[in-house]
Amino acid sequence: MRMRMMASVLVALTGCMAEASDDGVDVQDQVGDLVNTSRVHAAALVAGVNGTACTASPFNCKLRADGGSRVTTASGLDSWGIALGASVRDGNGTAMITQTSSDPSPRMTFNFGQTRALAGKAHALALSTSNGSSGWYPLDHILGETSFRNQVGEVNAKDPGRGSMACYEIANTSDPTLELKKVVFDSQEGIDGHERAGDYLPIVRNNGNRSANLVFSVPGFSLGGATVDHFPHGTKYQRVSVPTDSGLPSITIPLWVQDSAGRFRTQSGTMRFFYGYVRSAADGVKRFGWMAEDALVVSSGCT
Repeated sequence: MRMRMMASVLVALTGCMAEASDDGVDVQDQVGDLVNTSRVHAAALVAGVNGTACTASPFNCKLRADGGSRVTTASGLDSWGIALGASVRDGNGTAMITQTSSDPSPRMTFNFGQTRALAGKAHALALSTSNGSSGWYPLDHILGETSFRNQVGEVNAKDPGRGSMACYEIANTSDPTLELKKVVFDSQEGIDGHERAGDYLPIVRNNGNRSANLVFSVPGFSLGGATVDHFPHGTKYQRVSVPTDSGLPSITIPLWVQDSAGRFRTQSGTMRFFYGYVRSAADGVKRFGWMAEDALVVSSGCT
């Protein structure tokens, strides 16, 4: 049934793609929970529950409406000098790898509003770490810690309060054919750059283990697709019902591959996102956010 439904949706999407312009118009161009993100326009953002700049759902929002997804320095840089040698931790507080660098002046980029107490000290969510993944890094290893604390802010995804759905866990496999497809229409990041479907899958990291991102927003909507936590395979993910513009408790986006001109404008498959939470083993706190269905397998025992 799911395959027949998606087949008919893809036919409908292909039909409306033929009329799509590069400028885009309105996020309401959707069939079922599948949104034609090639037509999403930044002007369509509205206030929601998780923020003041949202689209397709009041829980699908930018980390902050008045800036990007990164913690910036007082001078406007989006990276911070760090001291090496501390552990990069996952959302359960487990050390994944020790941060190293060949750069004589190592720096890290951190996502806005994301701090947690792990292993007895404050941590912030770093993006590109020595693990080849996001992860939590201690604030006392960020140069200019006081300034960082003043700049980082606090943003947490919220509970829709509409009830639980199925229990999942992060898979110990991923589909390599999905990894290099882009989640952003006409992505300028290049074949090996960011905005890949693989950014939302449990891929093998530098520590040899699979792990995946919990994100604040569904990619493809010019919201940033920002990561808010990172968990290893086997971590339970409780899906919850969430309001969306389609009326369905999920959001599906098209995936893109290169056309004859080398631009990512040819649609190739889709990726569906669920909203839910991980109850962190570090402190028992529910960490809400979106995860790709392709990153999950049905499980039991969610709490």
